[in-house]
Amino acid sequence: MKVSLGSWLTVLHPTIVDLMTDQKLDWFCVDIEHSPTSYLDLQNSISTIQLKGKKAFARVAQNTHYHLKFPLDAGVDGVIIPMVNSAEEARQAVSNCYYPPKGNRGVGLARAQKYGFAFQEHLQSNLKDLTAIVQIEHFKAVEQIDSILDIDGVAGVFIGPYDLSGSMGIPGQFDHPKMKEAIQRISNATIARNKILGVHIISPKFEQVEEFAQMGYNFIAFSIDTLFLGTAIREELSKIGR
Repeated sequence: MKVSLGSWLTVLHPTIVDLMTDQKLDWFCVDIEHSPTSYLDLQNSISTIQLKGKKAFARVAQNTHYHLKFPLDAGVDGVIIPMVNSAEEARQAVSNCYYPPKGNRGVGLARAQKYGFAFQEHLQSNLKDLTAIVQIEHFKAVEQIDSILDIDGVAGVFIGPYDLSGSMGIPGQFDHPKMKEAIQRISNATIARNKILGVHIISPKFEQVEEFAQMGYNFIAFSIDTLFLGTAIREELSKIGR
């Protein structure tokens, strides 16, 4: 599977979103879980991303019908759903994403449905084109990774390294043997099913992108808007002794 390279948006000022989405990346994820994001900012950002010819994802705050409903109605191409730790929770995530009879998604008339003028078209695209990715960020999820991946409608997984290491009592210790073993178990199970295997490379260093691509990751988030900005400022100031 070809590597799809994207990045993370946390500051949804129109200028930041415009600059980021001008870059040669395949997709952008708007972070609703850890960012001060309004629904209006989210919808405007999705529109900008898609107008640039890129895929728009949203990482929602929780695995609930309430938290998934608006991003879907705003027209995202896919969602990333945090803290999915069991097959039952994965099944619920899928149900929250799709209209009946496949799921229990509520029907609204918003941007995704062209405000009521294209509901039937959106109904078909919801069933066919939506990419629902679950985050594996707890040791309980690692223990059930096979059953999670086998749920129909789960397009793949996205590893949350900080929370995963924290759940094992080794927060931030990504080189710890327990952490490496857990990640390898996730990778093996996902690759065997030819599903999306995602990871967020926080540091804006291209070497890590190449490293994870060689390991079989095919959905890679390359850093964050704030870190790209902050890293560039710090590196240039350091050259003049600041």
